Amino acid sequence: MILGSAFRAHGSDDRGINPVIGVVLLIGVTVALAAVVAVGAGGLSPTSPKNPVAFDLAADGSEGTITVEHVAGDPIDVEELALTVAVNGEQLSEQPPVPFTGAAGFDQAPSGPFNSASGSTWSAGERSTLSVAGTNTPTISSGDTVSVTIAVDGQQVASLETTAD
Repeated sequence: MILGSAFRAHGSDDRGINPVIGVVLLIGVTVALAAVVAVGAGGLSPTSPKNPVAFDLAADGSEGTITVEHVAGDPIDVEELALTVAVNGEQLSEQPPVPFTGAAGFDQAPSGPFNSASGSTWSAGERSTLSVAGTNTPTISSGDTVSVTIAVDGQQVASLETTAD
C-alpha cells in the first residue's frame, strides 16, 4: 500500500504539469504564426518610389521640335524608356525609338539623353530635344496641343501636355 500511494502521488503531479506545458506550447505556436503573418503582410504592402520623377514639356511649332526636361526625381535608364508623342490627340505615325541617332520620322539626331551616343542614364536637370520631320504625320504647328507619354520598363511614369509656341 505504501508503494501504491507513492505512485498515485507521483502520477497526479504529472497531470498538473501537462496543462502548463500545453499552454506554453500553444502560446509559442501562436507567437510564431503571428510573426509569419506580420512578415508576409509587410512584404505585400505597395511601395512607392523614393523620389518620384517630374518632367517639363515644351514644343516649338515653327521648328517642329519637342523638348522634354527631367526636372526632379531618380535617374532613369534610357534603355528602358519609351515615348509616345501625339499632336492634337493623334499619335505620330512614327514614334521616337529612344535612344536613337537617326530614325524615320525625325530630322537629325536628338540632343541629350535621347541620343544613343549619350550616356544610358537620364538625370534630373537634363533635357532632350526631338526634331519631328515634315514627313511624320501629323506635323506640329504653333497652337497645336502636343502630348508626350513617358514609360519606363513598360510602366507609365508621366503624361505631359503643352501648347506649341
